[in-house]
Amino acid sequence: MTTRFVIIGGGPAGVEAATHAARFGAEVTVIERDVIGGAANLWDCVPSKAMIATGGAMSYLRRIGGMGLDPLVPSVDFELLRARIGSITSHLESSKTQLLASQGVRIVKGLGRMVDAHTIVADTADGDELTFEADAVLLAAGSRPRIPDWADVDGDRVLATRDAYPPKRIPDHLIVIGSGVTGVEFVHMFSSLGSEVTLIVSRQQVLPDKDPEVAAELEDNFLERGVRLFKGARAESIERSDEGVHVGCDDGRVAEGSHALLAIGSIPNSEGLGLAEAGVEVNDWGYVVTTDHHLRTSVPHIYVAGDLSGKLPLSSVASMQGRKIAEHAMGFHVRDHRHLDYDKAASAIFTEPEIADVGLAEADAFAEGRKIRVTKVPFSASAKALINNDPRGFVKIVSDPATGVILGGSIVGHHAAELISVIALAVTAGLRVTDIAESLLVHPALAEALADAAD
Repeated sequence: MTTRFVIIGGGPAGVEAATHAARFGAEVTVIERDVIGGAANLWDCVPSKAMIATGGAMSYLRRIGGMGLDPLVPSVDFELLRARIGSITSHLESSKTQLLASQGVRIVKGLGRMVDAHTIVADTADGDELTFEADAVLLAAGSRPRIPDWADVDGDRVLATRDAYPPKRIPDHLIVIGSGVTGVEFVHMFSSLGSEVTLIVSRQQVLPDKDPEVAAELEDNFLERGVRLFKGARAESIERSDEGVHVGCDDGRVAEGSHALLAIGSIPNSEGLGLAEAGVEVNDWGYVVTTDHHLRTSVPHIYVAGDLSGKLPLSSVASMQGRKIAEHAMGFHVRDHRHLDYDKAASAIFTEPEIADVGLAEADAFAEGRKIRVTKVPFSASAKALINNDPRGFVKIVSDPATGVILGGSIVGHHAAELISVIALAVTAGLRVTDIAESLLVHPALAEALADAAD
């Protein structure tokens, strides 16, 4: 009998699970209320990176004098920018939809909920109620931006992330609340587009979960741009006036600007899914509890992936989770296979300079008392970086001093998000530093710094 596989959520996890399960012969239904491709992906991640690319192009034009060219004074055409973002997201949604349709996947536009462990109801956009019976279920409903009770988001002066792609107008002075990955990307984006920016930093460094050396490099860049840092301050109020906004902090300081933007994390979309009716356990934060590396819930044939799983909130991770779940649900994991290792997932921050890391961090190794070898090479020693007129940043590789096995690495600099892939592959495959150091790489290229750091 054909396996009936119902997926609630058409984001990266849902799409990947659907396409793989369909290849394996499953009868697949995807229920998605917003957009195929995922709201967090196509309404947050992709638009933000598109705007960052625009801001990066403007930054590049401002410094082309160092390449023997007359500097230009760029300006933003809002309608063109809005159209550009819309065309990218619509293209990605269309391509995902066409892929699923070509594989016979049924796509239902609506809100999915479970009424028992094997029955799913979709309340469709047309007002209909469709019922599906499932042999396997994937919960991949994603997350949404977190809005605290003290913030009255109006989409005009006080913005959530999805109000900013782009906002109604470029802020004269933007106050960014939240110094994690999303927050620092907004700082880079709007400072590149010409806004004054103040960043509220609740800890003593931006990116508190990252390598302090990496965070320091980014802070130096922010200060060079004129960004004001309110360190050790936690926002607790936003007041709007005719002139702008006032953000009050718990230490008594007040940041004043024209706009405020909240970038303080996300919350899982676990409400309304019928989890209690299906017997699926949820933790105190609203994330679905997993029982094993297959991402099964407390009900063995019901799986969870993506932001709802409480694992790393990365599209790349969600996609791989979806693939692995489809393989397991279709019975392909009876043989030996590679399990997901979240400690080896590469991540990137699209600031300027870019930041990327993977695997064991230097600070974590020292905290564990683990012996490591750390090698660091600045891009200022790279011919390609000098040719690009952008020698900022460095490559850092963490390895085992006894075996030479690469345990992790960090990159700050131009194309860091691309370059980290080499170290990520090395970490996943258990390669040694000599495997990179003795590779014959292109010259001149930024990747040469990887070989130098591995040497």
